[in-house]
Amino acid sequence: MKLQLALDRMTIAEAIELTKKVETSVDWIEVGTSLIKEFGMNSVRELKNAFPDKVIVADMKTIDNARYEFEIAFQAGADVVTVMGVSPLVTIEACMETAERHNKAVMVDLLNTSDEQIQELVKFEKAVFCAHVSKDEQEESGAKNLGAKNDSLLTEQGLQLAAAGGITLESLEGLRKNLNPAVVIVGSAITKAADPSKAAQKFKQAMITEE
Repeated sequence: MKLQLALDRMTIAEAIELTKKVETSVDWIEVGTSLIKEFGMNSVRELKNAFPDKVIVADMKTIDNARYEFEIAFQAGADVVTVMGVSPLVTIEACMETAERHNKAVMVDLLNTSDEQIQELVKFEKAVFCAHVSKDEQEESGAKNLGAKNDSLLTEQGLQLAAAGGITLESLEGLRKNLNPAVVIVGSAITKAADPSKAAQKFKQAMITEE
């Protein structure tokens, strides 16, 4: 189980400074959508330059114009780029082809996807599939039930799974039982902690202990 640090709603300098505090505990570093929208590909480029040995995830949330968006993200140093699962299948096919050409990876964000859509997506066996409770669902409606409606569908397919959305130390055990994701994506539980380094260490230790 890998720990992915989600960096959002901060400057590039703040993202680098925070990541330096936790880098020994995290495996993947996510350049969040807000960083990309505010600072462009320079955010991806600077995080990769600062942490060249880490897997850099560019959370592009691509839904159209796939080849162009994936090309610029990979050229900036991303190792994994995200696409929305609700996109047309031709869009996801273009993402997969572009990633394969660069020897990189695709993460399919399953936010708001139906069971029927997931059944169409499972053919992309090389992708990482991310069960996701959105920031708005967390902040505006208090939703915390990660991926509940299609947990069984995801786990039965033998897919490589990631999980994101308000994950805490307390929710980690239940998440493991329900989804057993290969990648756990944690944002504010680390980035907004009084001691981010200690918080990241606790997550990593809990993940190792559970294994």
